Amino acid sequence: QVQLVESGGGLVQAGGSLRLDCAASGRTLNDCYMGWFRQAPGKEREFVASISWNRGRTGYADSVKGRFTISRDNAKNTVYLQMNSLKPEDTAVYYCAAKLGPGVTVATMAYWGQGTQVTVSS
Repeated sequence: QVQLVESGGGLVQAGGSLRLDCAASGRTLNDCYMGWFRQAPGKEREFVASISWNRGRTGYADSVKGRFTISRDNAKNTVYLQMNSLKPEDTAVYYCAAKLGPGVTVATMAYWGQGTQVTVSS
């Protein structure tokens, strides 16, 4: 079992920055892949970014490439999502998720956090 707790959401103006934190606890994360997802009102949940806990290999949705950065701190068991140059269309509930092994998608994640709201005003 992996428990995930997100924090860091809030209200920001377009062009601003936010950092989301995801604190993980439970089983070892060495063989886990972590992901950030988001869900806007009336839309399906979508992939944002992923990172392999062991090697730190990252992946991003095209819509956030060059603006968002995913990273992890092994000592703190925490995954981060640094979001820069935010746009109103980034407004959503952001979720942290984890799974064993590669293949990070909405359908395959085994563990989910409760989500944190990010609102970007124009």
